[in-house]
Amino acid sequence: MNRIGWIAATLLMPFSFVMAASDALQRDAAWQTPADDVSVEILRDALTQQNASPQLIEQAIELFAVSLEDAATDRLDAFVNAAAAAVPAIDEIMQSLTEQPFEAADERLNKLATPLRSVVEAYIGRGLVRERLFDEALPLLADVEVATFIDPATLLFYRAACNHSLLHKKQTLADLRLLLENDQQCPVRYARTAKLMLADIKPLEEDSLDEISRMMSDVERRLDLGRANDKVQQQEQAIIDKLSKLIDKIEQQQQQQQQQQQSSGGGSGNAQGGQSQPMQDSQAAGGGGNGDVDRRDLGDRDGWGKLPPAERQEALQKIGRDLPTHYRDAIEAYFRKLATDK
Repeated sequence: MNRIGWIAATLLMPFSFVMAASDALQRDAAWQTPADDVSVEILRDALTQQNASPQLIEQAIELFAVSLEDAATDRLDAFVNAAAAAVPAIDEIMQSLTEQPFEAADERLNKLATPLRSVVEAYIGRGLVRERLFDEALPLLADVEVATFIDPATLLFYRAACNHSLLHKKQTLADLRLLLENDQQCPVRYARTAKLMLADIKPLEEDSLDEISRMMSDVERRLDLGRANDKVQQQEQAIIDKLSKLIDKIEQQQQQQQQQQQSSGGGSGNAQGGQSQPMQDSQAAGGGGNGDVDRRDLGDRDGWGKLPPAERQEALQKIGRDLPTHYRDAIEAYFRKLATDK
């Protein structure tokens, strides 16, 4: 090999290596969007298991194949629309969703073969997430198998969005990381939003004011949707318990600070030698109490959000002391909304 050939080979080697490594990583990803011909066969197999007539199967396959020719096609929509053309039960479900938007499907789902049922459930679940009905959506999305799904990116994104809104941190992180494992096959809008959700929920800590604020927002969502049920009351009680725990923690910190200040003051007085009387005067002036503060009883659900203004302000000051102002504003707005709704 001459000198020019050797240089060319040396320069091209890193590029070839990087391309090969990239292809290997993509192949090793936990999920792949099925190729169009594979997707068509998935539909054919599902309709065959549903015992649809051969003529209707071919019509559905043709409709689906034509839809996939458009790169902008929503694969989940295209699959369900094509299947509905061959399976009356799916068409009935879609009609019922039009009449009663995204209410949980009834026994008609039981008429579907497993491959069709999982796709239709994911389709309904996605619609429920869009309507902020996360509790209703999660059971429909939770058990769908990603590896064999017709549109894994959509499934992972909407399931993560659902868990994110319900503050299921572990499940959210798992789905978002899995989604971003293969971001080359992930729509840009999904990838960008997934990164934002990941950065948002990763630092969330249990019993933090951030968590309490999000729980309050979730209660407001449920009330806006008319979900004033036992689940909401349980959520309200959980918020009360966490607020009480947070107030106790702040009071303990203040108590420790007072004790440290008193201890520090006593040490400096002894260092001056014989000047004990000024030290005692200083202690008396600062108050020698043990720092205990009467706890507010926030546990009465019927009166929650209806505290007298002075008492409510005192409670908010306890919570908001040494904390960012916007959290205190959010809590106060939340109490006002609950008082109005109740």
